[in-house]
Amino acid sequence: MNAQQLSHRLTRVAHHVPKGAVVADIGSDHAYLPCYLVLNGVVDKAVAGEVVIGPFESARKQVLQEGLAGKIHVRLASGLDAIHPEDHITAITIAGMGGPLICSILEQGKEQLAGVERLILQPNVHSKSIRDWAAANNWTITEEEILKENEKIYEILVLEKAQSPVLWTQRQLLMGPKLLKDQTPIFQEKWRRESDQWKRIVASMESTAQTEEIIEKKQELVEKIQLVEEVLQHENS
Repeated sequence: MNAQQLSHRLTRVAHHVPKGAVVADIGSDHAYLPCYLVLNGVVDKAVAGEVVIGPFESARKQVLQEGLAGKIHVRLASGLDAIHPEDHITAITIAGMGGPLICSILEQGKEQLAGVERLILQPNVHSKSIRDWAAANNWTITEEEILKENEKIYEILVLEKAQSPVLWTQRQLLMGPKLLKDQTPIFQEKWRRESDQWKRIVASMESTAQTEEIIEKKQELVEKIQLVEEVLQHENS
């Protein structure tokens, strides 16, 4: 992978960046995504934010190598602190982190979200936490994707500010309101995997001391298994 040829996962993230946006890529690593967006004429300006010195130096080197120092600002900063008011950022990409960490970055950087029109988020795990955050903070999901790369399954969530309160069911929060409408084979594979794993965890809990915490956790997993199996059985019936 390089700035000219992204992975399938990052190519799909790039697909959701609006043409002409001013984008901030948080946790940019080698800055491949912002470089790709500028090189392909999707955006004219971008910010690459990185909190770790090694990836920050790699990103800065990549931007210089591509001759894009005048168009991409590489900043060493925590989360959305990489965004400055004068950037006038309209889209933010955060890819390759866990859902809870992405939520933490968004929560801690709420002030920098003023003026942002779109969030393109690609969690490696726990997408539900992003949907929970979106509903609580009045962002709606306009698009969702599920894809498989190197035997790993990823989701991409595209968020925009909601015009009215966001009300999703527990099933939609868990599995995705858009993904539920178009249940692809990869979607079904993901949730069969998840359900099987939860069943193993529940089975292992049977042999442990039934504390209040264990009972509560087991009930939570059983409810999620039921939600998933209802969806998969309906799709396969």
